[in-house]
Amino acid sequence: MKIYSRKMTKEFAIEILNWHYDPPYDLYNNVVTDEAILELLNEGYTAVVDGREELIGFYCSGQAAQVPALRESGAYSEPAVDVGVGLDPKLTGQGFGNEFLSFILNELEGLHINSTLRLTVAKFNKRAIKLYENIGFSMKSEFKTENNIFITMVKW
Repeated sequence: MKIYSRKMTKEFAIEILNWHYDPPYDLYNNVVTDEAILELLNEGYTAVVDGREELIGFYCSGQAAQVPALRESGAYSEPAVDVGVGLDPKLTGQGFGNEFLSFILNELEGLHINSTLRLTVAKFNKRAIKLYENIGFSMKSEFKTENNIFITMVKW
């Protein structure tokens, strides 16, 4: 499948915020609010579309890719480029993740040459962790919030 990055639009943001993931992945579900739309539009998010220009996912980097509850715990104290990704729930679990994430990392590595890349993932999300490991990420640290356990993974 051919995939491309596009500027985040209000329409893409609303579509992303309406995605519904089944348990246990429902941690990633959102609510459509003006604040959430503005975050996707103003915090460095990029839409990812297929050859028909249909939204299939998104990515972000920097502070937008961090779990806010982990900032005070030291999860992001070491220098790295944080990366966040989201794939349309209709496409998850179908073997598309490698192509999707490789596309995103190629774009980001071109912007952040010789930088360490860091992902934060919920520890229960074994499917994502396996994908990240297959692409060259390794576990760095584990952090607990009130409701979840997250791990950071890095790639040099």
